[in-house]
Order: sequence, then C-alpha cells, then structure tokens
Amino acid sequence: MSRTKNPKKISDVVGDMCQVLGMTEAYHQYKTLQIWHSVVGDAISTATSIERFSNGALFIRVKNPSWRMELNFRKQDILTKLNAALVTPMIKEIIFK
Repeated sequence: MSRTKNPKKISDVVGDMCQVLGMTEAYHQYKTLQIWHSVVGDAISTATSIERFSNGALFIRVKNPSWRMELNFRKQDILTKLNAALVTPMIKEIIFK
C-alpha cells in the first residue's frame, strides 16, 4: 500500500464515495444537517435541534414557544440562506416543532 503526499479529509472522501454509490441525495441531506449551525448562528442553534430531513421538509425541534414564534417570523430568511449554502437547493419547507 502506498501513501499519498496529499491526504484528503474524510468528509471529501465520503462525498466522493456517496456519488459513486449513487447516494448523492443522501449526501446532500447530510450536508444540510451539517451547515445548520453556521447558517443560523449560535443563538438559534443553541435553542434548536434538528429532528429529521425528509421529502424536502426540515423538521426542527425548538426549546420553547417564544423561540418557535420568532423562528416562524424568520422562516423564509433561514430557508433562503440554507438553500444558498447548499450546492443543490433541497429544502422546500422548514417545520418548527
């Protein structure tokens, strides 16, 4: 086994492997979950947790009702930022619970 001089990050290798295996949609869903914190920031990220992502809907658990109301006001802005950060816009709806 030979060593390469330019090692790759495991996240890059997983991305390449998913494309080879025909799992590109699953990889894009994974990337969506990974960028949540960087898109919404510390305050919102601390008050929320991602439940699941299916059929274009991102389900987010919120700490309390006041945060849920605030996030519903910001929903379109968050949706636009998330889709802009992705290679392929995949999120059609965000549901805060």
